[in-house]
Amino acid sequence: MSRATSIKLSLQSRVQRPAMKGLAALPLGVFKRGTRINADGERLAPEMAVIAFASRHLPGASLMNGDVRQSRELLDQTSAAMAQTFPPFAVEEDLTIPSDGGPIPATRYRVDEKGARGLIVFLHGGGFVVGSRASHDSLARELAVASGADVLSVDYRMAPEHVFPAAVDDSVAAFRYAVEKASDWGLDPRRIVVAGDSAGGNLSAVVAQQVRDDAVVPCFQLLIYPVVDVSVTRGSVREFAEGLFLTAADMDFFMDTYLPSPDLVEDPRVSPLKGELAGLPPAHVVVAGFDPLRDEGIEYAKALEKAGVEVTLERASGMIHGFANMGLISPTARAVVGRMAEAAARAMDAVG
Repeated sequence: MSRATSIKLSLQSRVQRPAMKGLAALPLGVFKRGTRINADGERLAPEMAVIAFASRHLPGASLMNGDVRQSRELLDQTSAAMAQTFPPFAVEEDLTIPSDGGPIPATRYRVDEKGARGLIVFLHGGGFVVGSRASHDSLARELAVASGADVLSVDYRMAPEHVFPAAVDDSVAAFRYAVEKASDWGLDPRRIVVAGDSAGGNLSAVVAQQVRDDAVVPCFQLLIYPVVDVSVTRGSVREFAEGLFLTAADMDFFMDTYLPSPDLVEDPRVSPLKGELAGLPPAHVVVAGFDPLRDEGIEYAKALEKAGVEVTLERASGMIHGFANMGLISPTARAVVGRMAEAAARAMDAVG
């Protein structure tokens, strides 16, 4: 059992978890009336409307809650309260990745002893400021189960303690470590997917660009509502600025905390949409219909396609930012994560 990803639930979280399970058991039609419709005519999923309400009104239910330390603890707690339950895995190995910036904590998951299809290097979201292996433990397990691959979940350095480019450097180091260690784990290093959500989606896209000249590159990019261009405020940021878990104010805080200078917004390691896209690995991009990051994710998928990269785009129309971690209450979220894992599995299987 991984100690690093195990969270002891607080009293509030112990109360919250059965309430969330109860919500999941209710007919979704109970919540449908009056749910929000976006400018494209999509309706907010009822269970996402409940989460959005909670993020506006309940302590600890929004992404940023007071100071950074408190927000990190509360996100871990909230994520654990909403985590799906899985049987014990054959491997839950906490390890340390060596790097020039210091040791990088990580956890490797393997579902059973039969081996694995390949490896997913997973980079968690949280605006480069919050989030952890623990907050994303359930999603990492879900990807491992649904893809048949090992998952290496990485705790890269975060701001404000470590500003850009520390997270990028750690993410690149983690991918290269995975390439070096794959054979020791009984895996083909050519069958490594780089994946992440939100800030982790940004780092995954950046890794794919940064290692393009390596002898071994990712076979696939799984980009889950990624941050790809912080130099422009798009329509979805304005439309969904408040009340849907991730807010425009959160995004401003994250960038102000992560970047040592606002002049860096054009750097491709910050805004990978500004980078050279030709020749990158195939990608699956997932966006949510009620997410401030929706429009830039769609634009990145289109830019990859224009550059000749094989890309698929899934628009989860009724979902909000962070939905991939909300599988306990959302069958739609579970289905979308399942399709993400299937896309990664097909890419690994396509390697000769």
